[in-house]
Amino acid sequence: MKSTEALKAKTEAWAAQDPDQQTKADLMALLKAAEGGDRAALADLKDCFSGPLTFGTAGLRAALGPGPARMNRVVVTQAAAGFADWLLSAGGVKPGSSVLIGYDARHMSAEFARDTAEVMAAAGLKPLLTHEPTPTPVIAFGVVHLGCAAGVQVTASHNPAQDNGYKVYLGDGSQIIPPVDTQIAAKIAKRAAHPLADIARSTSYDMVGRELLAAYVARVAGVVASTPTRDVVWAYTAMHGVGAKAVHKVVDAARFPAPFIVEAQVNPDPDFPTVPFPNPEEPGAMDLVISLAQARGADIAVATDPDADRCAAAAPIDGTWRRLTGDELGVLLGDYTIRRGVPGTFAASVVSSTLLGTMAHAAQRRFATTLTGFKWIGRVPHLAFGYEEAIGYCCDPVAVRDKDGISATALLLRLTAELKAQGSTIADRLAEIDRSFGVHATAQHSVRVAKLSQIGDMMRRLRDAPPSHLANETVQTTDLLVGGKLPPTDAVMLSGKTVRVIVRPSGTEPKLKCYLEARRPVEESNRNLVASRAVAAQTLEHLWDEIAAVLNPPQ
Repeated sequence: MKSTEALKAKTEAWAAQDPDQQTKADLMALLKAAEGGDRAALADLKDCFSGPLTFGTAGLRAALGPGPARMNRVVVTQAAAGFADWLLSAGGVKPGSSVLIGYDARHMSAEFARDTAEVMAAAGLKPLLTHEPTPTPVIAFGVVHLGCAAGVQVTASHNPAQDNGYKVYLGDGSQIIPPVDTQIAAKIAKRAAHPLADIARSTSYDMVGRELLAAYVARVAGVVASTPTRDVVWAYTAMHGVGAKAVHKVVDAARFPAPFIVEAQVNPDPDFPTVPFPNPEEPGAMDLVISLAQARGADIAVATDPDADRCAAAAPIDGTWRRLTGDELGVLLGDYTIRRGVPGTFAASVVSSTLLGTMAHAAQRRFATTLTGFKWIGRVPHLAFGYEEAIGYCCDPVAVRDKDGISATALLLRLTAELKAQGSTIADRLAEIDRSFGVHATAQHSVRVAKLSQIGDMMRRLRDAPPSHLANETVQTTDLLVGGKLPPTDAVMLSGKTVRVIVRPSGTEPKLKCYLEARRPVEESNRNLVASRAVAAQTLEHLWDEIAAVLNPPQ
């Protein structure tokens, strides 16, 4: 068949230009199996060429493997060339300008970073390649600190072990937003239309050593240096990622006690052997650090994700150790920032709890609601603190205009130590907030899919027949794709007097995300906080049952 012959021709042409012997061998083995009648191999081969990958505001992210629909050295080389072309044209960057390039400890990250450095050097830029795997927030910091025109971080953050990704920053340390993403994508597509051999390379680039991490550590330590007390007992896990070295250096520089360490997860390991998903949000992912914290009588347990741009925490709440939700931790850190008098605007993404906005307005502080992602939060003018419920926190936006799990860890230690000195705890502070502003319970549920088309089907069902009531409350539907106060985005919001549901496709994984909120009045929370929280939790369960039925109606 002509289609099979065309697939074979694409496969052989790709293998001929692939500089990586392993992916080349994998691709040819797949072709041989497909030609031998292996249907699974044929399907996999077709998937490899179902691309190209779409370069968006999050850059690139996909499973490792051969072909234009996977992450590999061909795709990365084309992306680096296209990004360099954009920088030197529409980006207004002058030849010889510096570009900081970092990478995490995932499979192929070092190779992808080196390819990027070689391509950008040949394009006339001045690449600065980190000498070792480096946390993402250190790269975001370094772009500004070193006066670079742009930055690249090779990372798939908290994605599964088989994935990798490619994230870019502009010279002000911010991530890209539309229409820059489509402009860069067009440059990449132009490069991909020609043989890989047309992309020149040069090994004339510089390495960035310990001085970058030292500058970052000094900055973060300075943010928490003024705390009057440092008495805190804590446990920590790096989740097999690159955060441990930077966290330890910050803790030492800030003179906090060293943590109890989950030894099985402290060293970088791209296979993430102790967790099915290297994401602190996933059920069970923090079990080891929570168990360690319990055994050591700790005040708090902390986890950073594999590239250390996210931070999660667990603490004793109502006598039981549990992970704080992303909203709970965001509200704690935001409240602490308000009470410390840090000037500027507070911000949270539209899918995060409404509580921080309520607190900011009560304190007569400016507040902004943004689209999901720190490409938006980091751009809020005069930002004091920003967060999104997916355990991302921007605690020092002057230095890092992105989520930063390391500075969030430092600020959390400072808060915990100060509460402890007052005879209080994280649980006590959460209760005080609930009594002052009413319970704001939130939850996130995800619907993983085998095919991306299923996400579109579910969103279409929701838009075509949105519910008029949820949890016995009238709700109004707002399609965020057709306008409003925020730029258009593929999401639907259902809101009532005390409930809210937002449904949107994930920007980095094949799943649909549902964000739920149930609020209870201040009077009720003060009268019986335990009962008020129970009512809110029950409402969240009802919301999920009802919205899940809409997304996946009985057949």
